[in-house]
Amino acid sequence: MDALPPEAVSQFEAVLAYLKETRGFDFTGYKRTSLARRVLHRMTQVGMSDFGEYIDLLQVNSEEFGALFNTILINVTSFFRDREAWEHLREEIVPSMLAERGPDDPIRIWSAGCASGQEAYSLAMVFADALGADMFRQRVKIYATDVDDDALSQARQASYQQNELTNLTEEQIDQYFEPQGNRYVFRKDLRRSVIFGRNDLVQDAPISRIDLLVCRNTLMYFNAETQAKILGRFHFALAKRGLLFLGKAEMLLSHSRIFDPLDLKRRIFRKTPGTPIGLGHLVTQGLVYDRHGEVGGLDELREHAFSASPVAQVVVTGEDIVALINQPAEVIFGLSPRDIGRPLRDLDISYRPVELRAFVEQARVERRALRIKDVEWQRPPGESVWFEIHVNPLVNSDNGLLGVSIVFHDVSAARKLLDELEHTNRQLESAYEELQSTNEELETRNEELQSTVEELETTNEELQSTNEELETMNEELQSANDELQAINDTLRERSAELDEVNDFLESILTSVRSGIVVVDQEMRVLVWNRGAEDLWGLRREEAAGEHLLNLDIGLPVSELRSSVRTAMADSGHEDVLTLDAVNRKGRQTTIRVVIGALRSPGGSTEGAILVMEPAEMV
Repeated sequence: MDALPPEAVSQFEAVLAYLKETRGFDFTGYKRTSLARRVLHRMTQVGMSDFGEYIDLLQVNSEEFGALFNTILINVTSFFRDREAWEHLREEIVPSMLAERGPDDPIRIWSAGCASGQEAYSLAMVFADALGADMFRQRVKIYATDVDDDALSQARQASYQQNELTNLTEEQIDQYFEPQGNRYVFRKDLRRSVIFGRNDLVQDAPISRIDLLVCRNTLMYFNAETQAKILGRFHFALAKRGLLFLGKAEMLLSHSRIFDPLDLKRRIFRKTPGTPIGLGHLVTQGLVYDRHGEVGGLDELREHAFSASPVAQVVVTGEDIVALINQPAEVIFGLSPRDIGRPLRDLDISYRPVELRAFVEQARVERRALRIKDVEWQRPPGESVWFEIHVNPLVNSDNGLLGVSIVFHDVSAARKLLDELEHTNRQLESAYEELQSTNEELETRNEELQSTVEELETTNEELQSTNEELETMNEELQSANDELQAINDTLRERSAELDEVNDFLESILTSVRSGIVVVDQEMRVLVWNRGAEDLWGLRREEAAGEHLLNLDIGLPVSELRSSVRTAMADSGHEDVLTLDAVNRKGRQTTIRVVIGALRSPGGSTEGAILVMEPAEMV
């Protein structure tokens, strides 16, 4: 995993395990390099660099899952993407595909990894052009699947902006789309033939009996093992002679046994039909020929011919007694003529290099030849020899058992060639897979770059919009600031006027020698002038806000309650009281108190005014 340092690999795997455990989404089949790059890209967007911290973020913020999935699942798609391949599909593949079927046969299509739906609707347009709208609605079903729920939701709406239709001609837009505001919606009558659903290519069961399976630029995100698993499911999903349409970055070089290339350049393949391989049975039979004459010395000739055979051979009777041993068998297995007449079970060859007695018994009972492949024999000094052993029952014309022939064919050279061929094939396949992987990686990088460009364009548009909004807000703030400045100037003028009035009122209150007290509706002191201070020795700061009846002065304030309440209730009432009191100097005095209502300009009563002065001043 080149994108991550070794110490971060385990932390990255922990993120994948957490996603699988909490959301049931298994990313383990994806290519680690590109997957790590996408996760790191999302972490950079949220300002994180540690995988452990990112897991904590996933735990506390459920919305982060959706953002991460949208980053990993690169939804780069368009209508008729790679148009040259689509034109070949339209002009060559689809007509041939329809010709192989009856005029009323249903056509089932699967768009795997459909993203936001453009690929599925491209297929709908191709088949609607080939069949006509009426027959399309009757015969065609397009199943479009993806793992991204947000992309599927967008696909179901079948609504696209003008810039998303750039690959379509004006005729296609007019024929298949209906304008709604600033968007274009795919025709509803054809839309009903397109069925969207969630399907995980790695975990979920495939859709069956598919005539055309389109999976373009999706397999390249998976590793080789997962690709093989998915392609096996595709093979199962396709009907007989079904077609597979892949993206330009996907080759199937190592899966030719299940798919035949129909057009390798455009990545169109046909399902390979099953070809079960049967195992034949080889049975030796006694053959009787008419001889043209007698030949002398046949026994000696047979003995020498058997002994001189280049292939090691041992013959046993029907009772498992060794009857014949040729010279190569003596050399290879250390046998000698003295072993003739001994039971096979007493010889090392009966169990080395392979257990022969069971095969000899099987050939004797079943009367058929057996073949034992890939038998290794270690010859001193440590040299390996590979044999293919043939065990053949020897029967007469009446199918009576005469014995069993055991032949040891030395296949070491062929085995070596096969090993070299297999090694070469593995190297070639590995080179093909590396080439395909490199191609897929480049395509993945290209799509990531395209996705990044689209994100940057979107961000740029958002910034432009934000800038315009800020300029508008700035103008509004400037206007508000001017208004506030005007209001502030007005308030300043009013404050100056109010200060003048307050100073004038204060001058009046200070100039009056009588004590003047103003209270509100709750009888709390609002005004306490200089004359009241001189009369009772209580400063303005001490009296302001206090209840009139709670003031500790020489005047019996409790006797004022009734008159003050009456003045508050009747704005025209005025009462004069003469009370004995003690002034601030402690001298007895008689105070004349005039009590009247405090009236507002509107005529309502807001409190009471008390004017107090010694009686001798009256």
